[in-house]
Amino acid sequence: MKAKDVKEKIDEAYQILRSCNLCGNLCGVNRLNGQKGRCKAAGELMVSSQNIHFGEEPPISGKRGSGNIFFTWCSLRCLYCQNYPISQLGVGRVVTSQELAEMMIYLEKKGCHNVNLVTPTHFIPQIIEGVSKAKDMGFHLPLVYNTSGYETKSALKLLEGIIDIYLVDMRYSDNGIANTLSQAKNYTRVNRDAVKTMYSQVGNLKIKDGLATQGVIIRHLVLPNKLAGSKKTFEFIQKKVSEKAWVSLMMQYFPAYKALNFRLLKRKTTKKEYQKVFEEFFEVGLSNGWIQLN
Repeated sequence: MKAKDVKEKIDEAYQILRSCNLCGNLCGVNRLNGQKGRCKAAGELMVSSQNIHFGEEPPISGKRGSGNIFFTWCSLRCLYCQNYPISQLGVGRVVTSQELAEMMIYLEKKGCHNVNLVTPTHFIPQIIEGVSKAKDMGFHLPLVYNTSGYETKSALKLLEGIIDIYLVDMRYSDNGIANTLSQAKNYTRVNRDAVKTMYSQVGNLKIKDGLATQGVIIRHLVLPNKLAGSKKTFEFIQKKVSEKAWVSLMMQYFPAYKALNFRLLKRKTTKKEYQKVFEEFFEVGLSNGWIQLN
């Protein structure tokens, strides 16, 4: 991408913050003037931590790890969020796009296979600017966009040609449940449109020498009491995305944050529940992916 095109994309992205519609909340607040929407982020970029992580899917973590950068705040309000001090309470610090670029360079020098942008939705403009500066400094690793999948199509359009790998959640197949558990209105439409848009940009997962180089990985967290509506999500993936799509089935759920106050979330997912979802995955015609037990 030419320098002029990058600058225009950065300018366009920052203009969105004047009436923010990066995510499905469509708050319309002027974040550049300090206003805050549902995500609680204003115009300043906030990062909670950076580290080398070995717990992602095998082609992401590899042998040397994925260079994770955790962003503060989140566009969702999940009652059971395991990272709630970061996503809900705002643990982190303000950084500049230059500092973000330097974090990326640092993780590359540490030998990470990629840089993994965790919960990035609400900071897309600042991330694009930081990536541009990092590339000017010689950065060349694949970029992983690790997201809850609640972006608007216009937000994702800004990322085309910048993101190599989308690591995206598909949490629910029922809007009512999504709104109750994550305060996410119109979740299924926004999420499914986002996944299709991501797939149109980078296609199915491509792996070289055991490492992901491009493509989409869909994550699905199995919730207790069938709250995730797993089979309907699998059917959508198979029919509307690709029967060859790569899916990561996760059983890590435990009642964190406010989950103990919600009867259907008060316990872990059982092995029987997970086994049922595992069987449904194959029943609908999917076959590529991973099982994550912890």
